[in-house]
Amino acid sequence: MLHRRTLISATAAIAAATIALPRVFAQQAKLEKTKISIAVGGKAAFYYLPLTISEQLGYFKAEGLDVEISDFAGGARALQAVVGGSADVCSGAYEHTINLQAKNQFFQAFVLQGRAPQIAVGVSTKNMAGYTGIQDLKGKKIGVSAPGSSTNMVANLVLSRGGLKASDVSFIGVGVAAGALTALRSGQIDAISNTDPVMTMLEQKGDVKIISDTRTLKGTLQVFGGTMPAACLYASSEFIQKNPNTCQALANAIVHGLKWLQTAGPGDIIKTVPETYLLGDRALYLASFDKVRESIATDGLVPVDGPKTALTAIASFDTTVKADKIDLAKTYTNDFARRAKDRFKA
Repeated sequence: MLHRRTLISATAAIAAATIALPRVFAQQAKLEKTKISIAVGGKAAFYYLPLTISEQLGYFKAEGLDVEISDFAGGARALQAVVGGSADVCSGAYEHTINLQAKNQFFQAFVLQGRAPQIAVGVSTKNMAGYTGIQDLKGKKIGVSAPGSSTNMVANLVLSRGGLKASDVSFIGVGVAAGALTALRSGQIDAISNTDPVMTMLEQKGDVKIISDTRTLKGTLQVFGGTMPAACLYASSEFIQKNPNTCQALANAIVHGLKWLQTAGPGDIIKTVPETYLLGDRALYLASFDKVRESIATDGLVPVDGPKTALTAIASFDTTVKADKIDLAKTYTNDFARRAKDRFKA
């Protein structure tokens, strides 16, 4: 009797483990893919700091992953790499999953890096010294990281609320680093929608007047009217279904990086990021970090009300996105981040 009971218990345990491995204990399971390519649009921006931290501190390697990160000028180009199949995963803006679904392409965010877009819109104090309102931007050149990126999306939202359409201005891709600074300061563009450290550097030097700001949670609430998920890792639903253990390992690495960022000091950040990220000004880089710190995700989870905020914002200016046709539940999953969060509890 004891032998039979032991056998039943062992069989039940094996069955439970078989079910649980790809889910609850995915970090211990065999990875479907160990070599992963991640496309990112503007890796030097604070928007993607968790990705850089996880890479620089070896958290991807600790999960058994060999990650290759390809850096593009903006999120839209990184997205093209993933949709085109030259990258497995995109480190990009959550709202791209909504735009893709509107085109009948299903992608899911599976770990959050930012809980605010960290994007500010400013007008050139040189080219637009007499700026009085959004209408003054009609016919002007606005610099964005890349056309179609999240910086473009925020600029479109700001324009629409001021009564202008995207077609009323010219959008020019300027990247998120030194090129963006040069484009604004040299007068090539009249306004700019970009991330930090670029925006703080322009602001502190008096090069721009900020007219919309989502670098803080309060500013995000004012612009979007709610919680707005931002940078995340997303991939096609097919990739996630085929590689659950690999996605879990990626989520683990990012959440590990987020946990490190919760207690990291300015000096820790400086020592960890590549020197080129500082754009030649350490003090301003750190001032930028202080400004956006609260907008960095804490646990990798997409807030439950966030996707609706994003959909409402996009549908307000993009007629190709019909809010009633989008299934938000298919744009993200918190399963991987939740398990990673449990794993890295203090």
